[in-house]
Amino acid sequence: MSLKGLEVKEEKIIPVKKPKSFSYTTEYFQKRKAQMDNVFNQRRPDLQELSEFFAPRMSRFLVTDINKPIKKSKKILDSITLTAVKNFASGMQSGATSAANRWFKFQMKRRKLNKINEVKVWCYQQEELQRRILAASNFYQNMLGVYKQLGSFGFSCLSMEPDFKTVVNFKLLPMGSYRYSKDHRGDVDTLCRNYKESAKNIVEKYGYDKCPQAVKDAYDNNSDSWFEIVYFVEPNKEYNPKSPLARHKKYISATFLAGEDSFLKLSGFDRFPFAVFEAEVNGEDTYPSNCPGIEALPDARQLMMQVKEYSKGLKKIVSPLYKGPASLQKTKGLNDASGQIIWEDENGRGISPIYEVPPQIMQLEQNNEKLRQAIKEHFYNDLFAVILNTAERGRTATEVNEIKEEKMVLLSPLLDQVHKGLHSVHDWIFFETIETGIMPEPPEMIQAEELETEFVSALAIAQKVKGIATIERYTTFVANIANTYDPTALKKANVDKIIDDYADIANVNPEYVVPTEEVNKYRVQKQKEEEQQKQMMALQQGSEMIKNMGGVDSIGADMATRMGL
Repeated sequence: MSLKGLEVKEEKIIPVKKPKSFSYTTEYFQKRKAQMDNVFNQRRPDLQELSEFFAPRMSRFLVTDINKPIKKSKKILDSITLTAVKNFASGMQSGATSAANRWFKFQMKRRKLNKINEVKVWCYQQEELQRRILAASNFYQNMLGVYKQLGSFGFSCLSMEPDFKTVVNFKLLPMGSYRYSKDHRGDVDTLCRNYKESAKNIVEKYGYDKCPQAVKDAYDNNSDSWFEIVYFVEPNKEYNPKSPLARHKKYISATFLAGEDSFLKLSGFDRFPFAVFEAEVNGEDTYPSNCPGIEALPDARQLMMQVKEYSKGLKKIVSPLYKGPASLQKTKGLNDASGQIIWEDENGRGISPIYEVPPQIMQLEQNNEKLRQAIKEHFYNDLFAVILNTAERGRTATEVNEIKEEKMVLLSPLLDQVHKGLHSVHDWIFFETIETGIMPEPPEMIQAEELETEFVSALAIAQKVKGIATIERYTTFVANIANTYDPTALKKANVDKIIDDYADIANVNPEYVVPTEEVNKYRVQKQKEEEQQKQMMALQQGSEMIKNMGGVDSIGADMATRMGL
């Protein structure tokens, strides 16, 4: 993000050679969509299976799935998979993007500028602005779904669009309803999605004249018909930064009805309007190859199979099949289910279960519990619950905090990927604050500089906990040396630098930290006061000496002059 001229810095675009007769058509986008479908369909069976076990109500692999009854998965026989995903999303939300805490901050790319208090204060004002924008929008409501999809499928996508009331509006795209592709750096730059809209919504959004005849007829007849829409965004082959037309912006966006030859809308964006969150990606693959859901899938399969067998065993114990003399059924009627009467025939032969279930069935339940625990660990539930687990054992707050910070470091790889997606969100909002004119006026010294985002959430700070621990160990060591051996050892520690670095790592509000320049002024003033105090004490001691000598006569005055009094 650049502050030069209060404009977002544009990357150097390498022109893409295109045929002279090239022009965007619905046929072109349909072909691009078919190419992206081929890549996505290779992963589709895996994603559908993950959906059946972990997130059955967050997918839409068929465009016709819209407005259908709530999906029910026949494969989920134990709710632990849903609980593990829910706990993962809640833990990530509170640990990485909590609305109640400061989880990001802005600073200048040129580190020296960050030491200037005026720059620090402006960066904090910009943080507060973006924080209010995020809180006023539906960002936090959607991020919970982002984390659920990220944990279950390995990726998720947020759509971003300008909004008059809240500056920006977000929409979580259902899994399976979109495809994306990447550029040579591995960044997502193309996205296509299929969805359905009612005729009423299409007319209101794009205008009556832009709609095909089928939509117009449905609208005129107040029909409840829904139509399939294709929405496509990719780098613009006709990009022209000097053109005022929206269709010549950096990214082209096309909206049309499936099977139609005309566009509902052909426009463009200066910034890619989607934030894609991904887990671990293997090489040049388009979609992630690993995530908590993929790792937990074998355990989930085995657990559901064993839960089914365990249920069969319980049924045989509670409601077993019986055997006995046939005469009893005819004469005594064995339909009595009260269980209070023991039937016997003339020979003393009674009714008994066909077979008895051995007590080893409890071992199966113990194995089920191990699988449940393994699934929760795949989704880091044990890490998010560490505070409760340690607090119950009577440990102090300091011990609990240390254990939490050490364990949270295990989330670092996934957290780094989350931060990449959040960068897209912050870049988009930054651009909107410039467009709407609500950005606070930056100091003149930084108006040609680069601004960057640093994440300082509880999980992000856990990654830096080693830096804080090192500072604490160092200061403790120096203090011990000074107290035990040599007091001048304190001079080895650069106290101002230690305090500033500690405040940065620990995410302390910059307004709480007094600038070093102000502290130095105070030190100079205090040194002057101490020197004046020493002079006053010297004068007072001299006066006492003169009094002891019997007053100030010619001899005493001469002595006082010699003593410098």
